[in-house]
Amino acid sequence: MSLRHALLALLTAEPMTGYDLVKYFDGTIANMWSAPHSQIYPELRRMEADGLIDVRVVPRGERAQKREYAVNENGVAALRTWQQELADYQPERDVYRLRSAHFELSTYDAARRQLTEHRNHYMKLLTDTRQFVADIEARRVPLLQQRLKQRPEGEHEAIIAFKLFAFRGEITKAEAEIAWAQEGLDLLDDLEQRGAPLFGEEPARDPWSLGPS
Repeated sequence: MSLRHALLALLTAEPMTGYDLVKYFDGTIANMWSAPHSQIYPELRRMEADGLIDVRVVPRGERAQKREYAVNENGVAALRTWQQELADYQPERDVYRLRSAHFELSTYDAARRQLTEHRNHYMKLLTDTRQFVADIEARRVPLLQQRLKQRPEGEHEAIIAFKLFAFRGEITKAEAEIAWAQEGLDLLDDLEQRGAPLFGEEPARDPWSLGPS
């Protein structure tokens, strides 16, 4: 998935300004595909240049103006082509597992702080995503409501089912991350209680003497 496809998918619900896209991006798919706001507007300009979206200038207040973006036939075709292609699996860059694989270079306190932060992050994400899933089920999500208005009623069941499938996957992932962090915290407790030393707890030494003394 790319930022371009994420923006095109949002625009299939209704035409939006850049501000609206940023707002809905943050409130819906940011957990699946993170992108700085500074990337969104340049990408919209590239999409316009590539003929994937149409742009019109509309009033904003009495004197100002704003640009409103709408997906066109080329944009919809690009989305359909993207959906037909198999997604590539990217090489992993998991800083949390990388850190945990070398906790012996840390201290018990620092390792606990890292895992506690990891657990807390995903606990909040879990709470937020469960609420979002409940809102989808109740059809309280404004963008979903607008999307359903644009499509025949016969398609509504599938639209909602796929949204639930995606975000329930985020719930499963958050639950797994919480369990992993808790397993690590339990491991730290066990090792410390048994008196297992960590290199990170020792006084700093000459880097050329990090091998066995």
